Amino acid sequence: MKTMQTRVFVVHTSSPLASRIFLKAKEAEMMSEGYAWIVTTGMMDLFNSLDSNVIYSMQGVLGVKPLIPISSRLVSTSIRWRKKFADDNPGVTPPQDINLFGLWAYDTLWALAMAAEKTGFSEPGSLPNTTSLNYTDMFITGTSQTGPKLLAAMLDTKFEGVAGNFQLVNGQLQPSSFQILNVNGNALKEVGIWSPLLQSSSSQTDANMTGFSGEKLDRVIWPGESRNVPKGWEVAVSGKKLRVGVPAVAGFPEFITVERDPQTNSTKVSGLYIDLFDAVMAELPYAVRYEYVPFEKSDGSNAGSYDDLTYQVSIGNYDVALGDITITATRSKYVVFTLPVQDAVITRTQKILYDDNPNDEWFFLRPLKMELWLTTLALFIFTGVSLWILEHRCNKAFRGPPSDHIGLILYIPFMSIVFAHREKIVSNLARVVVVVWIFVVLVLTSTYTASISARLTIFKLQQGDTDVNTLIRNGDYVGCREGTFLAGFLKSVGFDESKIRIYKGAKELEVALSKGSEKGGITAMFSGSPYADVFLSKYCNKYRKVGSPYLTEGIAFGFRKGSPLVGDVSSAITILTDSHKIAEIRAHWIRSGCNEDDPSKVGSNTNIGLRSFNILFAVTGLVTWTCVVLFLVSFFYNNWDQVKQIYNEPSTIWSKVKQICELFDTEDTTYIRPDAVDEN
Repeated sequence: MKTMQTRVFVVHTSSPLASRIFLKAKEAEMMSEGYAWIVTTGMMDLFNSLDSNVIYSMQGVLGVKPLIPISSRLVSTSIRWRKKFADDNPGVTPPQDINLFGLWAYDTLWALAMAAEKTGFSEPGSLPNTTSLNYTDMFITGTSQTGPKLLAAMLDTKFEGVAGNFQLVNGQLQPSSFQILNVNGNALKEVGIWSPLLQSSSSQTDANMTGFSGEKLDRVIWPGESRNVPKGWEVAVSGKKLRVGVPAVAGFPEFITVERDPQTNSTKVSGLYIDLFDAVMAELPYAVRYEYVPFEKSDGSNAGSYDDLTYQVSIGNYDVALGDITITATRSKYVVFTLPVQDAVITRTQKILYDDNPNDEWFFLRPLKMELWLTTLALFIFTGVSLWILEHRCNKAFRGPPSDHIGLILYIPFMSIVFAHREKIVSNLARVVVVVWIFVVLVLTSTYTASISARLTIFKLQQGDTDVNTLIRNGDYVGCREGTFLAGFLKSVGFDESKIRIYKGAKELEVALSKGSEKGGITAMFSGSPYADVFLSKYCNKYRKVGSPYLTEGIAFGFRKGSPLVGDVSSAITILTDSHKIAEIRAHWIRSGCNEDDPSKVGSNTNIGLRSFNILFAVTGLVTWTCVVLFLVSFFYNNWDQVKQIYNEPSTIWSKVKQICELFDTEDTTYIRPDAVDEN
């Protein structure tokens, strides 16, 4: 019994045999935490008569016993019985209570007496037994004439006896409530009552409809003085070890690595899924002995696919299938999976292509968006015009024929880019405009230089067509790893079998991807996300994930069907997931691979747009415009008499504007500074 997985035992034997069982169970340490023992009425009713050693060995046992309701009649009968027992057995201490069988016998005699009264039974009458002449047995009696009447009257008898309600249904005593008792010390502790429930259509009780009285059972003390409810089973310590089947060669050494010592012929297994399984088993509330057994041929290669490994579990060659095994419908026919220990989706990996070509004649315009180029040009012209307005009247360098004016408007802002203009700025407002403009130029040139430098070293990925149907229409070759379910998956998606190429390892897949379909390789690799993550961590500068992933049920441990470990292992996986232990183990073995969202690896450059400079341009425009407005206000204020005279002349508007422009074009000799004289 100790080597069995079950830890719940029901003892339904005679009291002497049950006593011996509990004494032996105590010796075998089977009355400890984790066990549950249940005894029936015969043992519970005779509990007070058991030897003290037997009671000591029964600590934590649960038992059932018909409920005897306390009544004045029961108390009176018990007192008279103990007095009678003491008179008949001098020197012997009478039991505290009459046992159940004595109470039932007492009520049965009362029922028989009441039935006899109903039938008016006085003297027994019988018919002679005609078959008695053929027998030599002198005790063969006749057939009672009042027996059937007496039986009918007894079946119809109902009364409240010392053992409770007495009523025979179908010749048997009407079911009563049961006490659920817990052996605690030298006494029995009631922890609940199990009662028949009333039928919905009548006030009669139904033996098939039962339930607990009250909300719940009281606290039970189980064997070993434990208050934890036993699980009901455990993996026996003396049982055999679990055989955990692992692939001899997994997708990557990070997943599972099988190493053999040629001298000792011992096998050492390590890797991500080994650590995950060890952590999960360590989280179980009991010890489980297990060993890793490679699923391999004599040459050290895998003995088959993951489907084959799960099948081997189903026929008993292994107890568990372990590895980067994705939950599928086919594998679920052979094993029962735990909760996923790792999420997994089917991803597509392709070679990186680039948008930017350094040989493109317009490559120098790529760093900035067109809207930013146009806004910069407009601000360039606006700044030149503003400087001309602010310096024209007071700076000889800004005077001359109209052709020179246009040249200065374009020349001064441009030369500010390299800080090489030789014209001196004399007005304070113009100097403010120049300072702000030089700051803008500094920011723009720095941004442009950094962006174009990055593009010359790392180029932006092409988005490409991520539709799988395009690969199918183009007849491109695709690949997957040997031993997985992906070949069948690709067929179900729509790929022709001749377009699917299977490779043994990551190196072969990398070579095939680098060649492409045109040179005998593949255009895309389909794999589970854990495999793709490790693959990209090694080749992230050459390949990336594309397209939408296909969902799967995840990666899990596959146990033999009927294994009692599945529920507890799933619970342990949940605990480790919530505590982030699984994530820590995964991070130890697998570093995240780069993808199209990782700028440090694949150069996801973006063109710089106007939005990045909105505030800078707004401040620059506002400062420049403010300086121009202040200058014009000062000009009109200082020349108000002349402006007013021009305004009052009876001429056309165009003529008035022309006269104001001529007034503006006149040199302001009072403001010209000595250092503004042309050096030529």
